[in-house]
Amino acid sequence: MSKSVEIQVLTKFKKARRGSLFFIEDFLRFGNSKAIAKALERLVEKGDVSRVARGIYTRLEKDPILGPVKPGTEAIAKAIAKRDMARIVPTGTLALNALGLSTQVPVNVVYLTDGAARKINLGKRKIIFKKVSPKNLAAIGEISGLTIQALKEIGKDKITEVEKQKILMHLQNEDKNRLEHDIRLAPEWIREIMRQAL
Repeated sequence: MSKSVEIQVLTKFKKARRGSLFFIEDFLRFGNSKAIAKALERLVEKGDVSRVARGIYTRLEKDPILGPVKPGTEAIAKAIAKRDMARIVPTGTLALNALGLSTQVPVNVVYLTDGAARKINLGKRKIIFKKVSPKNLAAIGEISGLTIQALKEIGKDKITEVEKQKILMHLQNEDKNRLEHDIRLAPEWIREIMRQAL
């Protein structure tokens, strides 16, 4: 019995693209959670699959030069959000980094969410989900949503002309209707900057 659970679990991994992320609940049709956890544990021991974080597994992508490549924090955060049917928005340094306003890669990445607040340990790094009220996640444009978070991180009166121009350049790629919608959600000083992109 347990052998067949293991085979079915591995088959599902092999059918998916390398680097795809899986949770225990993705395999529940093959057995109960205890049997699945055991099968995954054995597959990890054999090196067939890798444990990314508690309860998250993958078959690592293989780079011809670098060898096995672990999934990025963004991919992990998005997979968790999808599973939990939650919205997430990158904050702080992560938002600055995404817009090219900082080369700093944060050790701990923080996302605002309407799902459960939690910390995911990835060795030395952490993904932190901070639960906020839905109005903090009401931005519908990816670029404009990031812009609001990045500007909040920089702070009022601290933005340089270079940063402002970079942000406006990014906002040119945002859908106009989404941008107009999101401007209304931002604090007044951020609205003034974002309006210039229209």
